[in-house]
Amino acid sequence: MRTIPTAIAEVLIVEPQVHGDARGFFFESFNQRAFEAAAGVGATFVQDNHSRSGKGVLRGLHYQIRQPQGKLVRVVRGSAFDVAVDIRRGSPTFGRWVGVELSEENHRQLWVPPGFAHGFVVTSESADFLYKATDYYAPQHERCIAWDDPEIGIEWPLDCPPSLSAKDKAGVKLANAEVFEA
Repeated sequence: MRTIPTAIAEVLIVEPQVHGDARGFFFESFNQRAFEAAAGVGATFVQDNHSRSGKGVLRGLHYQIRQPQGKLVRVVRGSAFDVAVDIRRGSPTFGRWVGVELSEENHRQLWVPPGFAHGFVVTSESADFLYKATDYYAPQHERCIAWDDPEIGIEWPLDCPPSLSAKDKAGVKLANAEVFEA
């Protein structure tokens, strides 16, 4: 596996080594030693999640203010535009975002460390999204920042308004959000 830096140093694109031929492909989707060596991250994952969403579904920007989760995310069917936003007040990249296409074709993964809000929009007819988390889901600590906050200015690849949950419709602006201290 190799890592590709993004505009925010702590957020990494992870590319596994894919072995393929006319019959199909094989790759290790996760190997603790390889991840630590390639990413320099000693994360311990405690929970795996799987979601399926239709085209135009936008989820996020989510985070847990207590029990913050680092996430290693990937798309195993379809494609999605995945986003991480630095919400560590005092960080030189506070309020900045990075985005990357994750798809079943490119096999890329994104490491979203604790202290970041996370979201994605499905760009294919549907997408199966998998993520490993470093802490357990704690709904009482979950927060949501507005996906369309102009202060953040995410350039979502949308050709029509996204499909949002009630929780995501109620997301707050970064200026009013409970954030981490760097």
